[in-house]
Amino acid sequence: MINIIKNFKTSELKDTRFVHPVKITFNQNGKDKIWEAVKSFDSVAILLYHEEKKSFLLVKQFRAPVYLNDKNHTCTYELCAGIIDKDVSLEQIVKEEINEECGYDVSLESIEKVTSFYTNVGVSGAKQFLYYAKINESMKKHKGGGINDEEIELMFVPIDEIEDFIFDESKAKTPGLILSFYWFMKNKKRLVEQI
Repeated sequence: MINIIKNFKTSELKDTRFVHPVKITFNQNGKDKIWEAVKSFDSVAILLYHEEKKSFLLVKQFRAPVYLNDKNHTCTYELCAGIIDKDVSLEQIVKEEINEECGYDVSLESIEKVTSFYTNVGVSGAKQFLYYAKINESMKKHKGGGINDEEIELMFVPIDEIEDFIFDESKAKTPGLILSFYWFMKNKKRLVEQI
């Protein structure tokens, strides 16, 4: 993915849609304290294993906050993911995100919950729910890439390359992606190698 970034600026955040900056005051062990935080949506993320390709399907996209901190990274490598912004089951959100971002139609029954954890605990403390699903080409319905103005590129990482991928610092990635690979190696790798 080639990203040409121009006119990159920062400004005061007003009339927000997805994040809400707040000032928090509290007393901890008799001491008054102040903290700055961002109230944001919780999210789901999905490790997708492609059975025929023996690979993981990841998404690549430009993330402005990463670029703000490191201009060397014009894209990040991530799990398929999305915010929890509607009143439906988490599995339904997972199914919709897989379809929108990756183009695969996965049944609700085949979506497996792995765990949950908190992300960016010093700023937002949002909770992420991690899931796993297997995909194959019979489930492919369209090319994926996201909706509206999302620019998402799909990328396959072969199962035998994930350890190198985890430690390749030239690729900006999330802790959730690394955790999901370790979970897979401990819980699923032997099962898929037998197939």
